[in-house]
Amino acid sequence: MQDINIALIGGGFMGKAHSLAYAAMPMFFWPAPARPIRKTVVDVTEELASTAADRFGWERYATSWQEVIDDPTIDVVDIATPNHLHAEIAIAAAEAGKHVICEKPLAPSAADAKRMLDAVERAGVVSAVAFNYRRTPAVALAKKYIDEGAIGTILNFRGTYLQDWSADPDSPLSWRFQKKIAGSGAVGDIGSHVVDLARYLVGEISEVSSIVSTFIKDRPLQSSGFDALGGSVKSDGPRGEVDVDDESVSLVKFRDGAVGSIEATRNAWGRNNFITFEIHGTEGSIVFNYENRDELQVAFKNDPSDRRGFRTVYTGPSTPYGDALWPIPALGIGYGETKIIEAYEVMKAIVEGGSVRPDFADGYQTALIDEAILESGRTGLWTPVPEHPRAR
Repeated sequence: MQDINIALIGGGFMGKAHSLAYAAMPMFFWPAPARPIRKTVVDVTEELASTAADRFGWERYATSWQEVIDDPTIDVVDIATPNHLHAEIAIAAAEAGKHVICEKPLAPSAADAKRMLDAVERAGVVSAVAFNYRRTPAVALAKKYIDEGAIGTILNFRGTYLQDWSADPDSPLSWRFQKKIAGSGAVGDIGSHVVDLARYLVGEISEVSSIVSTFIKDRPLQSSGFDALGGSVKSDGPRGEVDVDDESVSLVKFRDGAVGSIEATRNAWGRNNFITFEIHGTEGSIVFNYENRDELQVAFKNDPSDRRGFRTVYTGPSTPYGDALWPIPALGIGYGETKIIEAYEVMKAIVEGGSVRPDFADGYQTALIDEAILESGRTGLWTPVPEHPRAR
């Protein structure tokens, strides 16, 4: 079995998720396409980097991402940093001939995302953008039903991503609330996941009409070097400006004729990680709620009239990815499993010389849609979305 040496840039929350995936992937997918070797983890200080190495099982650590770019033994660079660092690291990695995995959104702007796409295409390396929610087995099952024609021609898509972890205006000013680092707010951070699901399940979005708002205008400055994801630590000290959106509602048109809506908010008290979609077709409907990850709700036109309505299908061994996960349906799929599946798909593409979706072309197309949503929010007009030919 081939060993693939990985360097992880960023030892925070996403670094933990990626480290778990590399360690566990061969335990689930066996024989594995390759053995991911957790070679080097990089963080901004010696303390953070060494702690990440010890905690997440990496062989060594560094405090400079350039060090792993220059390391000829590294095969893959995995970027789990704040958004504004993605482009520089990814382009350098590709130019060094290394495969690149990058967290979402691909970049703070579509222009940077295009530079990243151009770099991996020139280098001929595998690229992947970590929209892991499409790896949820129930979502993959929805895709299977759609591709088989089980719900006919799609007419309507409604998607949401609702959260409350930052609904309190006294929770700290994370980098996610700063345009110079994040690029955008709810649109890029969580709305991009719904955009990815819409593209994956329905097709390309051609036009958007959006309302984009910022309800919380300032927040307390953080008092430590750790990003306060989750907002559990509050402060009544000095406050800084929030210059990104925290609410977005969009009407969307798809190129194949379907219509729909996409909503993303950080202000939904009581909603934790509420990712949903409802898809209606000429022959049936599909409903999914990520907070019930093992379940897919389906209804079909041709069901007898006395039995027509939504039924629950539980994912398990007979559904996508199920034979590699757990032997009993509804035993429990978590966030970690979606990252494990993601790691499997990337390793498989590298070893077999193929590609993986979503790749940087998909990340760039999503960035174009995100920018159209923001532009429509500014102008109040329907805004067309350019289409990159490789995103299809």
